[in-house]
Amino acid sequence: MSIQITQLLKQYGEQKAVNDISFRIGKGEIVGFLGPNGAGKSTTMKIITGYLQSDKGQAAVCGLDVNKEPIGVKKKIGYLPEANPLYPDMYVREYLYFVAGVHGLKDKKAAVENVIALTGLTVESKKKIGQLSKGYKQRVGLAAALIHDPEVLILDEPTSGLDPNQIIEIRNVIKAQGKNKTVLFSSHILQEVEAICDRVIIINKGNIVADDTLANLQRGKKDQHIVNVQFGNDIDPSILKRLQEVNAIDAVSGSHYRLQTANPDQVRKHLLNLAVAYNLNVVSLQTEGQSLEAVFKSLTRD
Repeated sequence: MSIQITQLLKQYGEQKAVNDISFRIGKGEIVGFLGPNGAGKSTTMKIITGYLQSDKGQAAVCGLDVNKEPIGVKKKIGYLPEANPLYPDMYVREYLYFVAGVHGLKDKKAAVENVIALTGLTVESKKKIGQLSKGYKQRVGLAAALIHDPEVLILDEPTSGLDPNQIIEIRNVIKAQGKNKTVLFSSHILQEVEAICDRVIIINKGNIVADDTLANLQRGKKDQHIVNVQFGNDIDPSILKRLQEVNAIDAVSGSHYRLQTANPDQVRKHLLNLAVAYNLNVVSLQTEGQSLEAVFKSLTRD
């Protein structure tokens, strides 16, 4: 396993920021780490990178114990923290050469030029970091995390401050890196997680409340399927009450309805039968799972 967390505990006074959590992440996985503010995401990431020490439990990266072999672990990790630490008076290339030196890279020039191109910094690479927009500062932080070609990437809000076009570019970088690296990243932009991740871990109040594939989480409970039906014209909604398998009817408009059911296949069949019986024009009929936003809300609400 590239990342292995076992019964991890971190406590501040009476508050358990991380409460006896365990999970594993293998090579080639891109895992979204989600939770409300103060849920324990950043604390967990800081423990994995060796920035914080846990009170109990074990964190291991590529088989190395974070507490016993902290330098070895840091060589394996590329880390972009939520508060991106940069030197504003240094030029972009100057800073990246400095980071390459810290990692003891032999061919610094090749490493710097490669990571500048990879993160889209070429146009801004001759400027001082303090002159950059927030989005480009994020790119510099990501470049610093990638420069030594680490096996594991820990990214805390990597797309913070980026415009939509920049988000797509960085998303593509992360997806490309995830082909041969392990990526754990947190984000409050749930669309980003849906676009990049196959697996999601959700933490709330220091506890893991979900760890599953995105598809399984969105599939949700057996009674939470939604059938979306759109008619060509407004209909009498009382007609839909004839569908016994429907638990709830939500009228989006006079012609558009969302039906909650435990048996979407049967509901679709009966809807088509109703359409024939009442001469209704069905223009769209689809089954949808829960959105990640709905899953997140249901698992983290007080």
